[in-house]
Amino acid sequence: MKVTVVGAGAVGASCAEYIAIKNFASEVVILDIKEGYAEGKAMDLMQCASLNGFDTKITGSTSDYSKTANSDICVITSGIPRKPGMTREELIGINAGIVKSVSTSLVEHSPNTIIIVVSNPMDTMTYLVHKTIDLPKNRIIGMGGALDSARFKYRLAEALEAPISDVDGMVIGGHSDKGMVPLTSHATRNSIKVSEFLSEDRLNQVAADTKVGGATLTKLLGTSAWYAPGAAVSGLVQAIACDQKKIFPCSTLLDGEYGLSDLCIGVPVILGRNGIEQIVDVPLSDAEKAHMAESAEGVKKTNGLLEL
Repeated sequence: MKVTVVGAGAVGASCAEYIAIKNFASEVVILDIKEGYAEGKAMDLMQCASLNGFDTKITGSTSDYSKTANSDICVITSGIPRKPGMTREELIGINAGIVKSVSTSLVEHSPNTIIIVVSNPMDTMTYLVHKTIDLPKNRIIGMGGALDSARFKYRLAEALEAPISDVDGMVIGGHSDKGMVPLTSHATRNSIKVSEFLSEDRLNQVAADTKVGGATLTKLLGTSAWYAPGAAVSGLVQAIACDQKKIFPCSTLLDGEYGLSDLCIGVPVILGRNGIEQIVDVPLSDAEKAHMAESAEGVKKTNGLLEL
């Protein structure tokens, strides 16, 4: 199992680290355009191997896509990160050109790969990859919902004053501050609906805090977060590599599902060795349906800025 991570910044390096530590991949390749940067990150991570007990081989490369050849899974994290006050949508002009070039180069050397898109605005970048390269739609996946759901569960556990292992919840919709749809109606604490423990006002606050989770961290850190995004990516990669058939909310190209077509947006999917193996239809409340429709309109508006 060979995994390539394009972009050796904080998110890409964290992604490579978590994949290596889980010890399910034989090789992880990190690629970056900055001279020596990926090589340095790879060397630093390899020096953790004996300390953290993993045998995954990690190599770095400066812009040499031949080193990524025959990758089973490729992760695209490259692009400029969010800065304070910047929306994910404002990144589109710069990151579209980067993602288009990177995805084309990856498929040239790994025609049977599965691509996971992390670069923002993620739903639009995932749609761009679909329009750029010739891969089946189940092999192009946008990572957003897995991260947003982790942030949702963090906020739920905080509100419930419960251990996070007791809490389950999911966020669908667009990976943006306004586009996220936290499914409070389905959230549970050890199989009991959280509405049994929390008032409607408190649940609404949990949802609101979840939706600005990325912006909150960007304001505190001065740049995008990296630990949780890296962990989220590693979870998707492991589910595919180990054929786990796990359900994650991921951005996928819809063709009538949830009443939506010709856009990529976060919905629950089953991930296995073939990538997205099934889109799961979850019943939504009227309010959640309305929020999902609004989210889709926002994604389509951003997609309209692409030069396809």
